[in-house]
Amino acid sequence: MVNLTTLLTVTDGLSESVTETVAEAVDPGILSVILMGVGIVFAGIVVIAVICRLLLLFGSLGSKKKEETPAVKGGEEFRPDGELAAVIGAVVAEESGVDVKNIKIVSIKKV
Repeated sequence: MVNLTTLLTVTDGLSESVTETVAEAVDPGILSVILMGVGIVFAGIVVIAVICRLLLLFGSLGSKKKEETPAVKGGEEFRPDGELAAVIGAVVAEESGVDVKNIKIVSIKKV
């Protein structure tokens, strides 16, 4: 049978050695190492953000002005053909659940 005082002595010895090991592992300079690491990461993120802004600035300088497509120009008038009317009529008929023959398209206007 194990003596209770022997068991307490072993347990006290273990807790003292664990406490000493933890105290040795926590170095007072660890806080400065952590802050230095966080600072370096933050500085790196700031540098990457600045590089992205510069690329956006210099990337837009060399780009040409987009040419307007002929359908977008203000001088031309939008004139739908029969095929476009058929497609629009089919879509409206499908969505409303009505037969295509019962749909009459009066006008098509570009939005």
